[in-house]
Amino acid sequence: MPDDAMAALFKATPANDLPPVPNYNVCPTNQVHTIISSDSTRHLRPMRWGFLPHWYKTTNAGPLLINARAETIAEKPAFKSACRERRCLIPATGFYEWTKDEDGNRLPWYIHASDDSPLVFAGIWQTWDKGETPLITCAIVTTAANTSMSAIHHRMPVTLAAQDWSLWLGESGKGAAALMHAAPKNALKFHRVDPQVNSNKAHGPGLIQAL
Repeated sequence: MPDDAMAALFKATPANDLPPVPNYNVCPTNQVHTIISSDSTRHLRPMRWGFLPHWYKTTNAGPLLINARAETIAEKPAFKSACRERRCLIPATGFYEWTKDEDGNRLPWYIHASDDSPLVFAGIWQTWDKGETPLITCAIVTTAANTSMSAIHHRMPVTLAAQDWSLWLGESGKGAAALMHAAPKNALKFHRVDPQVNSNKAHGPGLIQAL
C-alpha cells in the first residue's frame, strides 16, 4: 500500500523517512511502518522491527525481541512499561510462518486476511538511546494460534479490527488488554510459497505466489 493511502487509512500524518514499499520479505531489524498516537494526532512513522530494552548496551546485547507474548507482556521487564504507555499499530499485507518436512526442510507459508484486506498487528515500541543516534524499536504482540492457524504454527500475531485501533492506541481510554486474543478461525487464509523466501536477499511479488 502506498504511503499516502496508508496515511489516509489510519488518518495519520506521514513521516518523511518511511521505508520503501512494497517489501515482500520484511526481516528482523528492518524498518517497518507503524502508527502511534500522540497529543491527539496519529503519526505514520518508521521503526526498527526488533525491540531493544533500555538496559541493552548495544543492539546485540541480548535476544532479538521481534515478538512479545500477550500472556506475559504486562509482567516482562522488557515490555511492561511499553504495553501500558507505548502501543502502536503495525500494518502488513500478510506474514510468513514455517513448517518442516520429514527431512527437516523449512517450508514457508504466506498468511493473509481472508478478504484480502490489510492486516493490522498490535505492537509496542520504545526508544533505545545507547547508540550514536536513538533508535525507535518495536515488537509485534502474539497470542496462541486459533484452530485454523494452529495447523501451521502454535502462535500468531494479534490482529486488530478497525474499530479497535483507537483503543489499542490509547485514544479511547483503558481496556486494551481485552484485545490481545486470536483472530476468528476463518479470518485468515494461507498457502505454501517458494522456499526462496527463506533468504533475506529474496525480494519481489513472486515470494507470496502460491506453489
